[in-house]
Amino acid sequence: MRYVPENPLIVQSDHTLLLETMGPHFKEVRDALVRFAELVKSPEYVYTYRVTPLSLWNAAAAGLSPEEAIDILLRWSKYEVPPNVPVSIRDTMGRYGRLKLRPGPAGSLILEASDEALMTEICSTKAAIPLLGDRINKTSVRVPVGHRGELKQALTAVGHPVEDLAGYTDGEALQITVRHPTVNGLDWHFRDYQLNAIDSFYGDGLVNGGSGVVVLPCGAGKTLVGLGVMTRLNMKTLILCTNVTALRQWREEILQRTTLEPDQVAEYTGDTKDIAPVTLTTYQMLTWRRSRTEEFVHFGLFNRANWGLILYDEVHLLPAPVFRSVAQLQARRRLGLTATLVREDGKQGDVFALIGPKRFDMPWKDLEHQGWIASASCTEIRVGLSEDDRLRYAVADDREKYRIASTNPRKGPVIDELLERHKGDRVLILGMYIEQLEWMAARWRLPIITGKTPQSQRDKLFEAFRHGDIPALVISKVGNFSVDLPDASVAIQVSGTWGSRQEEAQRLGRILRPKGGENVAHFYTVITRDSNEQLYAEKRQLFLTEQGYAYRIESPEG
Repeated sequence: MRYVPENPLIVQSDHTLLLETMGPHFKEVRDALVRFAELVKSPEYVYTYRVTPLSLWNAAAAGLSPEEAIDILLRWSKYEVPPNVPVSIRDTMGRYGRLKLRPGPAGSLILEASDEALMTEICSTKAAIPLLGDRINKTSVRVPVGHRGELKQALTAVGHPVEDLAGYTDGEALQITVRHPTVNGLDWHFRDYQLNAIDSFYGDGLVNGGSGVVVLPCGAGKTLVGLGVMTRLNMKTLILCTNVTALRQWREEILQRTTLEPDQVAEYTGDTKDIAPVTLTTYQMLTWRRSRTEEFVHFGLFNRANWGLILYDEVHLLPAPVFRSVAQLQARRRLGLTATLVREDGKQGDVFALIGPKRFDMPWKDLEHQGWIASASCTEIRVGLSEDDRLRYAVADDREKYRIASTNPRKGPVIDELLERHKGDRVLILGMYIEQLEWMAARWRLPIITGKTPQSQRDKLFEAFRHGDIPALVISKVGNFSVDLPDASVAIQVSGTWGSRQEEAQRLGRILRPKGGENVAHFYTVITRDSNEQLYAEKRQLFLTEQGYAYRIESPEG
């Protein structure tokens, strides 16, 4: 019976992996597992991972072989690896590529299977039957062009991912050249990992690339990867952003770093609905409709020009209604950019099937060690409730319990101390409850940005913060995504969206842009001790823990 005491990994037959944190090989094994497993929970001494079909398919699409994944388990397992686990990994990863979608005659598509039994199973799959055409032979079947996306989506859902080699329709040509230096005279060049990400997405320029997701932490230059892909393709491009602030940051970067002129880069927003060779819009704009029973007014934008590339910024936030349109856009090249593939609605499989597999992923800690993002110190500060609030908490339902804990007034003195501790730094105070944020803004006489703040006012406040005229900002959930505040070095999270891992990652990302000197950022989460807020905080921290960040616990009340 195998027993290697210094090995930190225990592999269980249900594909659960237990990783002991105290041994000398913990970090090495943690960094290896993130390539093909998902972190489920991370108590102090033993992390729990799970190996899922989607995690294995993304690993396979990114170039990891089944034998490499199995070797990691065999090498680091403390005990014998249950024999069913390597068999399952080989089978599951091996499914990626057993079904291939290729171009057929007269504009049709052909789905090819590796063997007759698989094709027979596919042709008998209820969800696939209405999406398939005539059977050609034992291992292939015709697929109507319009069903390309829906078929991939349906087959992924039943455990049969499709490798899409059907190619793309080139959009209208657009010459895009990188500008060195920028218009403002900044000297810059693509970093090696950004070039690797661009190459991984582009593939051979034909069918072995052109759709998929690039995963990079906030501050690592996902926008530059997008620009690099645009200059490789040289085609009209539609860019979907999370909000108008992000949209304008994208436009500024494009105009600064490429030879495109202002009239070639348009905004399609509530204020102006222009179309240009490069057009930027928001998810909110695309999902606007007059009532819940009517059609989405602006979905036609996808067909308003002969786009060669559709770029989805923060693709993990892609609204579910947009998937319907994405399913019809499979002949267009599609690039998703994100800091995390985590989706709280569980639709990671739809991103995989419709945007494409993960093409490139760079661990956060690797970039930190190379100095491309700031080193982050993460601290969780726990405070108690007053006697009156404890009584209110005791009789409340779960949702009200969370509100009482999140808006605990005893968080105020902690913020006092943190603002004093970081006097002279640029500080963001982040939360979800507007009344709480308004109270804090009034208490410290700080400007506040919420969903009701007009875009012009947001732009002025962000610009004042960048120039140091405002030392601290109070921001609601509108500040979670795609807000470029490079000098922010401290984030204080006073309330969050339940157990949202993606929000935790995005909020840390607001302060990870590289800094001078020690290049250190400080991320504080202030929570109520012994409450459901504390339990949700543990869930929120999972993704960052998986990336190698550790939370130090402070309890000022003892």
